[in-house]
Amino acid sequence: MKKIVLAVAALLMAATPVLAAGTARSNTGCGLGTVLWGNKADGSTMSQSLQATTNGTFGNQTFGITTGTSECTQPAKIAENERLINFVRANMDDLAKDIAQGRGESLDTFAELLQVPAEQRPAFNAKLQQNFGRVFTSSKVEMAEVIDNAVTVTN
Repeated sequence: MKKIVLAVAALLMAATPVLAAGTARSNTGCGLGTVLWGNKADGSTMSQSLQATTNGTFGNQTFGITTGTSECTQPAKIAENERLINFVRANMDDLAKDIAQGRGESLDTFAELLQVPAEQRPAFNAKLQQNFGRVFTSSKVEMAEVIDNAVTVTN
C-alpha cells in the first residue's frame, strides 16, 4: 500500500509542472511580475510566487489593466467606465437625492451610463430607491462603492 501511495505521489509531482505551466498566467495574471518572471516561468509554485509577489509588491496590475501595458489587456469599455466614474464623482449629491426619490435627471444619466435599457429603467430606479441604504451606506461613502453597490442591488 505504501508503495502505491509513493508511486502516485511521485507521478503527481512529476506532472505538476506540466499541468501548472498552462495555469501560471491565469493564477498570477498580468503585471510586472508576469513581464519579469513570465518568460522564465515553468509553472512551478516558486515561479508563480515570484510573479505574484512582484505584482503585489509594486501594485502594478491595476495600472497595467487601465493602460493596457505589462501584458495586460485594457477593457473594451474603459471610456464608458471613465465617463461613469467622472459622472458619479461630480454628481454624488444629486444622484443620492434622485435615487431617494426614485426619479430624476442624474438617475436617468446614471442608468444610461450603466447601459440599462430604457424599458428596464423604471424597475432599475425602483430597486435603487428600495435599496438606498445599501447603495449609500454612509455619509462618507466613496464613489466607487456607490457604483459597485448600485450594480449589486440591481442585479
